[in-house]
Amino acid sequence: MKKIAFILFSVFILSCVKDEKVAEQKQDSKLLLSVVNENSSVEIIDNIFRIEVENWEELNTLEVFLKRFKKASSNEILSNALELETLAKSLIDSIKPELFNIPSLNARINIFYNETLRLSDMSAIPAIKAEEVFEETEKIIKSFSAINAKINTILIKKRFEEEITVDVKYIGLDSTRIDSVSKRTINERMQQKLDEKNQKQNE
Repeated sequence: MKKIAFILFSVFILSCVKDEKVAEQKQDSKLLLSVVNENSSVEIIDNIFRIEVENWEELNTLEVFLKRFKKASSNEILSNALELETLAKSLIDSIKPELFNIPSLNARINIFYNETLRLSDMSAIPAIKAEEVFEETEKIIKSFSAINAKINTILIKKRFEEEITVDVKYIGLDSTRIDSVSKRTINERMQQKLDEKNQKQNE
């Protein structure tokens, strides 16, 4: 009888210790969710190109919104997750400037939206860990930075094309591999030069 009592007492003690450890772990996890973390900065659009996107409100709103994630706790990030998801959806549905309405940029916007959906899902998980939130936040920042990086690339290319003054057939460009936007820009430039030449000849 004493042995049975001893065994039951031991099981009770071990159970209490285990419950206490679980409670401590939960408490530590909650505390970590309140710790402020410094995340990466969002890559921004170059100032020289800012005029090209000044009317794209959805993009500009997101860039400002994501600045609050630079220094934030997991709790703060999770509390903004649903609003971020909504803003990301607005970016997908937005009327994009023609220059940016291309598959490669749209793909980056979709990736960004998917990452915001994952963060939004995390906000509904009671046992979520701070490190998981921070990892997802970094993915969101990187995916939005990829959007801005692509926009910078598109605008650098546009500026280069606008400065072309030589016929592509003389500089070895394979016109069959140039996209429609590039071809149009080059053709417009060539036509403009031709018109100017004809005008001078007629004067």
